[in-house]
Amino acid sequence: MTAADEITPFHDPAVRDLAWLLFSPDLLSTSRAGAPLAHPAATATECQTTLGWLAALDRDPAALHAQVHKPSLTRLGFYAEALLEYFLTHGPNARLIAANIPLRTAERTLGEVDFLLENVLGERLHWELAVKFYLHIGGGDGAATLAHYVGPNLQDRFDLKHARLLNHQLGLSARDEFASLGFEGPWRAELFVKGRLFYRDGGLSLASNPPVELAENHLRGWWKTASEWRDSKGDELFASLPRLGWMAERTLLAQEGDALVEQTAVLSERVASLSSPIMVARYERCHFPTGNVWREHSRGFIVPDEWPERAADFSG
Repeated sequence: MTAADEITPFHDPAVRDLAWLLFSPDLLSTSRAGAPLAHPAATATECQTTLGWLAALDRDPAALHAQVHKPSLTRLGFYAEALLEYFLTHGPNARLIAANIPLRTAERTLGEVDFLLENVLGERLHWELAVKFYLHIGGGDGAATLAHYVGPNLQDRFDLKHARLLNHQLGLSARDEFASLGFEGPWRAELFVKGRLFYRDGGLSLASNPPVELAENHLRGWWKTASEWRDSKGDELFASLPRLGWMAERTLLAQEGDALVEQTAVLSERVASLSSPIMVARYERCHFPTGNVWREHSRGFIVPDEWPERAADFSG
């Protein structure tokens, strides 16, 4: 069973996003991440128990919606934290001790610990969550580095985020100031890093010297400039994705898919004067005995024509 097999059976979008958070591939390699990786369903038994719990939640997701569909959760990171907090509070495999614990001195705020939990083995864990979507900007024929992965709005870079997680965030629970808050340790600090990396025209194969820190099976997408997308899209059908829809893939019912032609036309008008990158999904019709649906074929970013030059400068 693949991660996709474990995510796609669920119908409710929030449940699918939670399943994606728990079962999608890590962005970082287990052996080269620089720190231990979190495992929300570490064994086959925990995996099956979690899938059963998600199935029940999918049938009645009202409590999940009450926690994650709040007007204040407008940022993807906050939404992801709310999903994971719900799982650790109500799910079968761990006990949440505390979430979003600020660490302050008299002079300044040192940071915030994302999650403290106890797993089924009684181990006390500190998880730092990051859900990231970076575009790879080519660095010639040499080995790629995490610095070649940039945020779509050029305000974030994978190497900088990775360094901050390792050198600052994970160490917060080991500080003397944190011990004084009353959370009895020691805590094993683990990275919980999910997301998708986007390559120009779907490129950078495993033979192209990817960064050693990346997991080989990380989720991938493509990116194209506005001109490249207009020249190549042909009769394909697309829909733009809101930021809170960036995690799990969606399947559209036949009647929902009827709107894709109009959405593609609206997207084409928007791309004609594109000022900032947008994430889109390409859909294809699938025929099943139970009826037709539209499934995502791929995901990608469409960027302004001048974006690659600015991204190359930002990647250092």
